[in-house]
Amino acid sequence: MTARTLVLMRHSKAEHPGELTDFERQLTDRGRRDAGAAGAWLAAEGLRPGLVLCSSATRTRQTWHGVAVALGRDDTSPAPEVRYEDGLYDGGRTEMIDLLRAVPDSIGTVLVVAHNPTVSDVSILLADGTTSLREGLATSGVAVHRAGGWWSTTEPGSMPLVTTHTARG
Repeated sequence: MTARTLVLMRHSKAEHPGELTDFERQLTDRGRRDAGAAGAWLAAEGLRPGLVLCSSATRTRQTWHGVAVALGRDDTSPAPEVRYEDGLYDGGRTEMIDLLRAVPDSIGTVLVVAHNPTVSDVSILLADGTTSLREGLATSGVAVHRAGGWWSTTEPGSMPLVTTHTARG
């Protein structure tokens, strides 16, 4: 069996919709700084994803971009594959779990950049409710889960929560 690391991240602070649709909302200046701080924290923790599953909404794409720039490259790991998934915008817990179950077993670390309440709900579900995330992840909040086994065996209670972090830049 292989070790799996799942990093769940709620997108950074976004503007109020105004005349834009919810899907088109962009990050605020603070949101951009916080996304960079999240990437720096991931790099410092050695959490370099092999795969990024990102909601296709503008604010999540911008969050991933800020994370990626701050995460930078390291000579020992290639750039991650990035998939923009509509199901992470308009889906729920089932869609996110299904995406995780489909991850190739060759991938050790997956980063999911998505929206609340789904991202917090999935974190609680995977940790079998034994987590301090009752209030949910704040914007730029990160929850790190680890477990042995295959991605296809991802089930409620199968990935204990290791740590959380709220990035502020």
